[in-house]
Amino acid sequence: MKERASEQTRLTDDQFELIAKALADPTRVAVLEAIGRKDECPCQSLRSAFPVSKATISHHIKELVRAGLVDARREGQYLHCQLRRGVLKGYTTELLRRMSGEQGG
Repeated sequence: MKERASEQTRLTDDQFELIAKALADPTRVAVLEAIGRKDECPCQSLRSAFPVSKATISHHIKELVRAGLVDARREGQYLHCQLRRGVLKGYTTELLRRMSGEQGG
């Protein structure tokens, strides 16, 4: 599940929009930040770090996975998450490109 930090993923318009929607929720951004602080983050640690229900954390993780920002790996009954840094880098690059008015390429 290890992704090299230097890799950058080129995003489709649909994926760009999914990521933008995923990052529109402040709690989800905080969950993503917590996941990104570690190479691999056990979801159990997220549940204890945020004052929300287990179901809410699961929903946020599902949305981050759906947007392509996070990979999730099951190990027995435990779920481990990892930030897809290349996707996040691709998103920020594309966002800056769109904000500057540059044409796609």
